[in-house]
Amino acid sequence: MKGRPALRDSAIAAAALIVVLAIPLVHRSPAFEDFVIRLSAMALFATSLNLLVGNTGMVSFGHGMFYGLGAYAFALTMQMTDLPLPVAAVLAVLVTTLAALCVGAICVRLSTDYFAFITLAFQMLFYSVVISWQSLTGGDQGLRGGIPRRQIFGFELGSQLHLYQFCAVVAVLGLLALRHISASPFGQTLRMIRDNENRASFLGVVLWRARLWAFTIAGAFAGLGGVLAALFVSGAYPELADWPNSGQAIFAVMLGGINSFLGPVLGAAILLALNDVVTRFTEYYGLVLGIVILAFALGFRRGVLDFFRLVWPRGLR
Repeated sequence: MKGRPALRDSAIAAAALIVVLAIPLVHRSPAFEDFVIRLSAMALFATSLNLLVGNTGMVSFGHGMFYGLGAYAFALTMQMTDLPLPVAAVLAVLVTTLAALCVGAICVRLSTDYFAFITLAFQMLFYSVVISWQSLTGGDQGLRGGIPRRQIFGFELGSQLHLYQFCAVVAVLGLLALRHISASPFGQTLRMIRDNENRASFLGVVLWRARLWAFTIAGAFAGLGGVLAALFVSGAYPELADWPNSGQAIFAVMLGGINSFLGPVLGAAILLALNDVVTRFTEYYGLVLGIVILAFALGFRRGVLDFFRLVWPRGLR
């Protein structure tokens, strides 16, 4: 990424963070704070998936495995050790990164269709381990007993306000890092592979290596989202690692826009808002979500931000 765009993106991220942190100073709303905490985790999860889908053309049906693994690794570390929270979080992300490297080494050499299904198979395998290994994971009940929300960098995470602030900071910094990666020469190489892999190979790009790097980086940031999710629920539960969670991330990417960096963030916000609103009136959340997806697909024929980029090309970059 060149210097000027990098500075611009950093300034936008700083301004957005200031606004988010200032909102509770004007008006406290526990519901809004919960929403932002959940959105922070989901935004990292969905945006990391779009590094594969939008930038590399690799559709992963099993990306939720790394989200769930990050949550379980962090929660187990916090329950079983006295390590400081930052160390536990870093260890969880490292575990997720190593798992993504190992799984990616098997998957990235496969064709598009087989890649999608083998990632789903790995997620189903991981979910089965979570359910079966009750002595470690708690089985279908999840990790019980909660996790200690220790202080970190002045944030007392036992306070909802401080947890809100901490999650917002981590999410913005994580998204900014993903933005830099996407706009870097490496990100441009991934898009070249997506558009014409034969030409990329002719130019000397080692396709499997670039895809493996993308898969590993995406897994690491999904694990970071899982850490935030574990902090929010004060534990880890099988639903975080189940395959429908990967579907939620794919929906977020498709709703917000594959070709817009902030598209998955907007898509995640739409999904969470729909869940909060629809579940107040009906239990058929899946039916309503399906109708919304169809409306977007048939109406916009692309994600929301991709649609606005089409009709207002100079306004959204």
